[in-house]
Amino acid sequence: MPATTAYRQPTIPALPVSVPGKSPYYPPPTRTATYSRVSMSPPEAGSSMNTSAVPSLTSSTYGGSAASDYESSHGGSSGVDLIDMLNDRLSNAVDPIPLDRSLAKQAQTSGELNAKHRELLELQALAQRRLKGTRANFADGMKAAKEVKRDLEWTQKRVTALKSKAERKYPAHYRAASQQYPSPVDY
Repeated sequence: MPATTAYRQPTIPALPVSVPGKSPYYPPPTRTATYSRVSMSPPEAGSSMNTSAVPSLTSSTYGGSAASDYESSHGGSSGVDLIDMLNDRLSNAVDPIPLDRSLAKQAQTSGELNAKHRELLELQALAQRRLKGTRANFADGMKAAKEVKRDLEWTQKRVTALKSKAERKYPAHYRAASQQYPSPVDY
């Protein structure tokens, strides 16, 4: 038997893969950025202006360089409030009427579905009560039917016994009566 040799796959060294660099979200400003301030004075310590747990976003606290780029490129005045501007744009961009209509339709449909579900539960309870009553009536009917069957069997045995007794005791009269009144055909 000849010796088998194992085949070894040659190893290839790993090559570096080039990954493209990330581009900045905002392009770098072309001129020196000037930091502007909001034309509003900070709130007093006892003022209810900024008492919420969430700080208010102004151009000096949020995206200061982006706001200054916007103001410098668009010739904005220092009196523009970034939050008011964003609120105005957002309120103009989103029309809440279709959303309100769909929300109202969803609530209406949910209410109708809930009402139908309750109606189905009531009908199911009614059907179960009727079924229980029907089963009780059926059990009473079966009991009455068994009693009637027992009574009919007893009566049939009694009639058969009387018939055979009359036939033995009065054979001539029994034949005359059987010819005059024939017995019904048994089914």
